[in-house]
Amino acid sequence: MIRTERLLIRPWRDEDLDPFAAMSADPEVMRHLDGVVDRAHAADVIARQRAVQAEQGHCFWALERRGDGAFLGFCGLRVGGHPGTPVERELEIGWRLARPAWKQGYAREAAEACLDWAWRHTQAPRVAAWTVPANVASWTLMARLGMVHRPELDFDHPRFEAGHPLRRHLVHTIARPA
Repeated sequence: MIRTERLLIRPWRDEDLDPFAAMSADPEVMRHLDGVVDRAHAADVIARQRAVQAEQGHCFWALERRGDGAFLGFCGLRVGGHPGTPVERELEIGWRLARPAWKQGYAREAAEACLDWAWRHTQAPRVAAWTVPANVASWTLMARLGMVHRPELDFDHPRFEAGHPLRRHLVHTIARPA
């Protein structure tokens, strides 16, 4: 577990399914992703994150507000982007928050803590993040974290056909501190 002033970044629990499924069914939350998903798909996502945790020792962890135990979303790290892309073996940082948690600094607080964890617990020379150009909130957070856009790593997402608005992804990285 990672503790910050306001957050607990922790392994997934069974009771996270209901709030995660609700978050994953919110069209605004999912606008720059694959679109809304049903409860069964949300359960599969949690199961995959648990498997990544078991295999890699980290994942996109559940994000909980310490003050009241509310589930806010997720933030964390995983290796293994999209096969056949420049990010295939990158250590990725990722986050997704429920809409009521937006614009309160939680994503930045969680991401900074996860980056610190990455530098202390992995040997990765850098951490990467990616999103679509329209997801201004995400790539501006990347910049606030000190991540730099790396156009040579930008890629077309293999799940989307040419011309799809979610096909192009911008990649940002941050190097391990000296």
